[in-house]
Amino acid sequence: MSLNKLMLIGHVGKDPDIRILEAGSKVATFSFATTEKGYTLANGTQVPERTEWHNIVVWRGLADVVEKYVHKGDKLYLEGKIRTRSYDDSRGIKRYITELFVDNMEMLSVKPHQQAPPPPPLPEQTNNQTRSAVNECPPPPPPTKDDLPF
Repeated sequence: MSLNKLMLIGHVGKDPDIRILEAGSKVATFSFATTEKGYTLANGTQVPERTEWHNIVVWRGLADVVEKYVHKGDKLYLEGKIRTRSYDDSRGIKRYITELFVDNMEMLSVKPHQQAPPPPPLPEQTNNQTRSAVNECPPPPPPTKDDLPF
């Protein structure tokens, strides 16, 4: 048995590149940075911060999400697998590249609060602005000092 699974939390290094292949599949690629904090050993030796850069590949439906919502600097949680491939460069030299194929993503960046449009009126309010008291719920009673949940 073997396992090829990765879990990363980091930041997007550049806006994603989006391509649509001949078969109609969409693929998104972008760089991704993970950073280990620096620290000091017990003997006083300083270990510096270390940043690793990763090549991320996202396919199909998740690529649609990346195209719409992911931007440079966003903090993401990624899950997927590691793949290595080779190619011959323009001078005929064989090159290797390691890519992280993502199959699950969660956005961790807090977006600035945008004012939402007002909700549409309820269907019963469009024709009749007054509602009967029978359909309305009474307001909740004001909290008292003894209303503690513990």
